[in-house]
Amino acid sequence: MSNRLGQKPDVLEQQYQGRSPIHTLLFLYRDDKARIALAMVFYVLKHSPVWIMPLLTANIIDIISEPEAHSPSEFWVNGVILALVLLQNIPNHYMFIRFISTAIRKMEANLRAAICRQLQNLSFVFYAQNTTGTLQTKVLRDVEIIEQMTRTLLKGIPSAVTNITAAVIITAIRAPSFLLFFVIAVPVAVLLIRALRRPLRERNQSFREEVESMSSRVTEMIQLIPVTRAHGVEDYEIDKVEKKLEQVREAGIRLDSINAIFGAASWTTFRLFDALSLLVAGWAHYQGWLPISVGDVVLFTGYFRSITSSVMRLANLMPQISKGFESIRSVGEVLESPDLEHNEGKECVRSVEGSFTFESVSYSYPNTDQHAVRGLSFHVEPGETVAIVGESGAGKSTVLNLVIGFLRPSEGRVLLDGRDMNELDLRTYRRHLSVVSQDTILFDGTVRENILYGTRNVSEERLVEAIRNANALSFIEELPRGLETRLGESGSRLSGGQKQRIAIARALIRDPRVLILDEATSSLDSVSEAQIQEALERLMEGRTTFVVAHRLSTVRCADRIMVMEEGRIVEIGTHDELMAEQGVYARLREMQAVPVAT
Repeated sequence: MSNRLGQKPDVLEQQYQGRSPIHTLLFLYRDDKARIALAMVFYVLKHSPVWIMPLLTANIIDIISEPEAHSPSEFWVNGVILALVLLQNIPNHYMFIRFISTAIRKMEANLRAAICRQLQNLSFVFYAQNTTGTLQTKVLRDVEIIEQMTRTLLKGIPSAVTNITAAVIITAIRAPSFLLFFVIAVPVAVLLIRALRRPLRERNQSFREEVESMSSRVTEMIQLIPVTRAHGVEDYEIDKVEKKLEQVREAGIRLDSINAIFGAASWTTFRLFDALSLLVAGWAHYQGWLPISVGDVVLFTGYFRSITSSVMRLANLMPQISKGFESIRSVGEVLESPDLEHNEGKECVRSVEGSFTFESVSYSYPNTDQHAVRGLSFHVEPGETVAIVGESGAGKSTVLNLVIGFLRPSEGRVLLDGRDMNELDLRTYRRHLSVVSQDTILFDGTVRENILYGTRNVSEERLVEAIRNANALSFIEELPRGLETRLGESGSRLSGGQKQRIAIARALIRDPRVLILDEATSSLDSVSEAQIQEALERLMEGRTTFVVAHRLSTVRCADRIMVMEEGRIVEIGTHDELMAEQGVYARLREMQAVPVAT
C-alpha cells in the first residue's frame, strides 16, 4: 500500500544509508530515473547555444572576412540557425525544469514524510538526547540543502561535461593540434585558482566560527536579561556583546579582503589565459602554422574560455556537494536511529480496564549507570487514584513515563490488565490514555480543533458537555468567535488556567480509562486552581489516575500516596496514614515543598 506521495511506507526508513551519501542520493531518486534522464535530454537541447554559438559565430566571421569564397545565402542560413538555436531554449528549458522539479519536489516531500514518520516511532530516549531545534533543522534545513545540492548537480555537471565534450570534439575536427594548448593551459589555470582557495577557505571558516560565537553570546544575553536588569549590570552585558561584535567585524573585513583578492586573481587568471589563447590562435593563423581561418581563431578562443570555466565550475561544486552529503548523514541520524518504539506485530489493545502491576521494575537512562528507579513493585486497581510525591530527582516522572510506555523497564516488567506492556502495541494502548500536565500543549488552531484533536465523529452535544465539565464554557463563550476562535501559537491568547481547562476538555472528549496528571495545577493562582481542581475531580471519576502534584489538594484525595526517594518507594498509604507515621511524607508536608516532577 502506498501513501499519497507515491512512496511505499517505511522504505526510506529501512534502506536509508547516511554513511553512503552517493548511494543514498541515487536511492532517493530510484523511482524517477527515467524522468531525470528525459530532463537531461531537454537540458542538452536547451544548453546547446553555449557550444553551437561559437561555431556559428566563426562561420559568420569567415563568410564576412572571405566574401569571395562564400555566397550571401550562407550568411543568412547561419543567421537563421543561430536564431532557432536561441529560441529553442524557451520550450526546452521549461520542459527541463518541469521534469527535474517534479522529481526533486517528490524526493523532498517523501524524505520529509519519512523523517516525520520516523519521529512518530522513535522512543522517548531519543527525544531526551536531541533538542527540538536540532530535529526541526533536519526536517527543514537539511532536506532543503539536499534539494539544492541535487539542483546544482543536475545543472552544473551536465553543463560542464557538455561544454568540455563539445569544445574538444569540434576543436579536434577543425584543428587537432590546438588541443595541445588546452591540455597544457587548463591544468595550469586550475592549479593557480586552487592555490588561492586555501586561504579563502580558512578565512571563511574563521568568520563562520566568529558568527556562531556571536550568535551564542546574543542568545545568552537575551536569556540573562531578567538577571541583568535585576542586578543593574546592563553596561557590563553590552560591553561583552560589543567586544564580540568587534571580533566579527574584523573577521568579516579579513574575509572580504581575501574574497577581493580571490575574485580579482580568478578573473585576471582566466582573462590572461583567454588572451593567451587568442594570441596563440591568432599567431598560428598569421604565421600559417595551422590551417585555421579567422573564424577559427574566435572559435578556439571561445571554446578555451568555455573549457576553463567548466573545469572551475566542477571544482566549485565540491563545497556544496560536501555540504549536501553532510545533510544526508544528518538526516540519517533520524532515519537510521536504533531508538525505535517497536510496535509492529504486537498485540493491539482494544480495551483497557486500568489495572497496573510493577514487578521489580528498574530503569536507567542511556549513558549512565545510575538507576532512575530501582526495584519498584506495586499494584494499582482499576479506577484507583495513586499520587506520587518526592523531592526533585526521586523518580516520579520516570514512573509516569513507564506507565505511558515512553520508557521500557531495564529490569522487571510492567503489566497492564495482566499483560506485559512489552508485548503490546503501545500506540493502541495510548488511545485509552490522557495526560494533563503543567505545560499544556496547544497548537495554532481553533478552540474546537484543539479540544477535538485526534478524535472523530464527536457530536456537538458531547463536545459542549465536555467543555462544561471542564469549567471552560464561560470563558469560551466570551471569546470573539467562541469555539471557532484561533488560539495563536502555543495557545498564546489564553491564560494558564484557561489552557488547563482546554486540556481537561480534550481529555474528557477522549473518555480515557487511564489518566496522568503531571503537576496539572502547580503554576495556577488559587481561583484558577479551584476551578481546575473541580474539573479534574470530574475527569478522575471512575478512571485509573496517576497524580504528581506540588500542591497537596489533589494528593490528599488520592486512594494511595507513594513517597519516593532516590528511585525507590519508601512509604505508601493514605494521607492520614502517612501523616500518622511522621515519616518522609509528613516532613515534606510540613516543609510545604513537594517539588516539581523530574
